[in-house]
Amino acid sequence: MSTAPAAKPNPLLEIGITILLPALVLMQLSSSERLGPLRALLLALAFPLAWGLWDALKRRKLNWLAVLGVVSTLLTGGIGLLALDAGWLAIKEAAVPGLIGLVVLGSVWAKRPLIHLLVFNASLFDVERVTAALQARGNERAFSTCLRQGTVMLAGTFFFSAVANYLLARWVVTSPAGTEAFNQELGRLTLLSYPVIAIPSTLMMMALLWWLARQARALTGLDMGDMLHQG
Repeated sequence: MSTAPAAKPNPLLEIGITILLPALVLMQLSSSERLGPLRALLLALAFPLAWGLWDALKRRKLNWLAVLGVVSTLLTGGIGLLALDAGWLAIKEAAVPGLIGLVVLGSVWAKRPLIHLLVFNASLFDVERVTAALQARGNERAFSTCLRQGTVMLAGTFFFSAVANYLLARWVVTSPAGTEAFNQELGRLTLLSYPVIAIPSTLMMMALLWWLARQARALTGLDMGDMLHQG
């Protein structure tokens, strides 16, 4: 008996649980008359942490992006609980995408750049058919160069996110950690990060995929429907 694949989580539900609810808790419940800064911070961080753990249990495998999200949440909690300087929050916000960008960029010199794993893989593409078409046209080396160029551009999207995260955090969060003002600013940062950083990063990723598709069509002579895995 075959097992049906786990349904993909609703993106709107994910945004609500990991962005909107934490932001509302931080901005509305951090006063001493309500939960107070510490309990409001812990409650706000519980939403993305619980979502990441639930997603891992549902899929029955670790998603590296979800793991990074959990680690980032724990680091934010540590900064708040230890009442560290707000500058550490900006460093943390930049460190996660920055480190990912460095790993992606470093893979350019590996035998198989990370873009093979993230984009050109057997779950998305009919790799055998694409490879056969490249061999027939003598374009294997050109396609390999294309994938390495795409890997550099992919790393660039993460570096953009790192710089934007740092600047936005430094601009929005200026109050000492552990205070009501810090929580409210962290809530605003959470809300602003989606339109200011996440949406532009997604558009950059879509542009990269469009460029890769054009290059692949030119080098293989196949339409996109022919290249995609039909299973």
